[in-house]
Amino acid sequence: MTKMNLLKILGLVGLGVVAVTKGPKIVSAVSKRKKGLSDSLNKLATSVDQSIGWDKLPVPLGLGVLAGIRNTLRKDNLYDTTEASAIPTPDLIPNNQRYLTARTPDGTFNDLSNPKMGAAGTRFGRNFPIEYGYPETEPELLSPNPRTVSRELLTRHTFAPATTLNVLAAAWLQFMIHDWFSHGSSPKENPWKLPLNDDDSWHENPMTVLRTRPDPTRAADTDGPPTYVNTNSHWWDGSQVYGGSKEIQDSVRSGIDGKLKIASNGLVPLNPEALSQPGAWLGLVLFFNLFTLEHNAICDRLRAEYPSWSDDDLFDKAQLINSALLAKIHTVEWTPGILGHPALQIGMRANWWGLAGEWAYRNFGRLSRSELISGIVGGETDHFGVPYALTEEFVAVYRMHPLIPDDYTFRSADNGALLQQRDFNQIAGRKVPEVVDQIKMADQLYSFGIAHPGAIQLHNYPRFLQTYERPDGFIMDLASTDILRSRELGVPRYNLFRTLLHKRPLNSIDELTDNPEWAEELKRVYDNDIDRVDTTVGLYAERPPKGFGFSDTAFRIFVLMASRRLNSDRFFTVDYTPKVYTQVGMQWLDDNTMKTVLLRHYPQLAPSVGKVKNAFSPWPGVG
Repeated sequence: MTKMNLLKILGLVGLGVVAVTKGPKIVSAVSKRKKGLSDSLNKLATSVDQSIGWDKLPVPLGLGVLAGIRNTLRKDNLYDTTEASAIPTPDLIPNNQRYLTARTPDGTFNDLSNPKMGAAGTRFGRNFPIEYGYPETEPELLSPNPRTVSRELLTRHTFAPATTLNVLAAAWLQFMIHDWFSHGSSPKENPWKLPLNDDDSWHENPMTVLRTRPDPTRAADTDGPPTYVNTNSHWWDGSQVYGGSKEIQDSVRSGIDGKLKIASNGLVPLNPEALSQPGAWLGLVLFFNLFTLEHNAICDRLRAEYPSWSDDDLFDKAQLINSALLAKIHTVEWTPGILGHPALQIGMRANWWGLAGEWAYRNFGRLSRSELISGIVGGETDHFGVPYALTEEFVAVYRMHPLIPDDYTFRSADNGALLQQRDFNQIAGRKVPEVVDQIKMADQLYSFGIAHPGAIQLHNYPRFLQTYERPDGFIMDLASTDILRSRELGVPRYNLFRTLLHKRPLNSIDELTDNPEWAEELKRVYDNDIDRVDTTVGLYAERPPKGFGFSDTAFRIFVLMASRRLNSDRFFTVDYTPKVYTQVGMQWLDDNTMKTVLLRHYPQLAPSVGKVKNAFSPWPGVG
């Protein structure tokens, strides 16, 4: 079939692909055609994507193809790793019924028919058939040497900026990841050992790389590939602010009017233990502080409307509202900011409001039960036949460390005057309190807002992360660890990874990148074998669609899992109602964006952030 014929067919049925994506109530000629036609359209979408590329089509047709791609991914790329006997049974008789209309600290009781689904301590799922989840074994596991990959393909020699974004976008992603997933602390017993070349100045030879923590819920004699558990809740529930256990949650609550603790200086108290954890840095503290203040502002609004409510009542509703606001900002602001293609500007907003759009939602509410017409949020809960969990492949595509700069310049939000210059190590871990004491929070936010993050590509991995000293004194090359980790966790290498996502497999390294220097380096490191290229390396080397901040292959996992986090969560679907959130809460969610949150708490940022449409795009300087 020629490209022209394919386009003609899509011109006739492109909207039909959208119509049948989800929504049996849509009255249209195509939607009445049952599953057979739907499958045919989805296959056609995959065929067109492989031969032309969804991003090269006119926007309406591109949206239709994306809808077909997502349908196929929902059908073919969700796999359950749980075993009923291996999952601890939760307490099914709580002391009260708060869980019916409030999020629990550990994520239990989101799905009332399967209370443990998505809870902290449950397993990561898979996006590929289970038989693909076996880890590589030595010597393949160490070939090519992850340290060689780190030094020869990932090392940042010159900072390559992502000029359409600001550093807040990089910090935001780290902030989100601290909510979504963690494999837990690695055991120091029996680490991996990477032999080093004679010219490597690393402090030890061989290099030590800690293994991933084994699954504590798995019996030793269980068949199949290894499984791993998420120490965080899989749900999008703001656990980076509220904690993932009752003990942590109680420690951050003030016990008054539902609010979280704020120190006498008006900022969140900095917990020395939290700052001693790997990955703690100023970017996380900025957003932790901002959304703690936002939680308390929501409490004030709720207290004014419902003066008889208890501390628990106010806290529960404020957490619901604040968590949903985080999800909304990520869906309709951060994602369109980093994925600047016109189809995604429409598509991601449609995840929240549907193709009918925000104006229709605000004026008329949901117009249809269809997620395409009126969005996922407020619609029906759907797990697509597989219990909800984040996946190991989802973790792999979010290895976006090149976003983080090595060096930071702090300027005044009032007049742009230079205040300080620091490298990353001077704004991380136990150094954070020093920065907070010396530089005003508004100046920190302004400085992140006017600076660029790094582009997600080869040769742009942060230098400090290749010699990162954790707070416990352990020194690691995180780039080497990233490469080894995907092999260890059974994430397929790049060419198989993309093939399993229904993309055309590549025949050579020359097809992977149009950068001839990169191609020669890749051929040298991987013995000119495209099938040996690591997933992270392939994602960094791949030329992304126009306007995209990361690769189209990574986007396939995103287009599936980003909507799934909304589809499966009752607090974003059937319980996204005024009855559960209150009318005040629904209005708060309708009216607020990243900009309004920033300006509510730091109005002095108005001369800069007030001039941009999206708070994650570069702000104009002042002075």
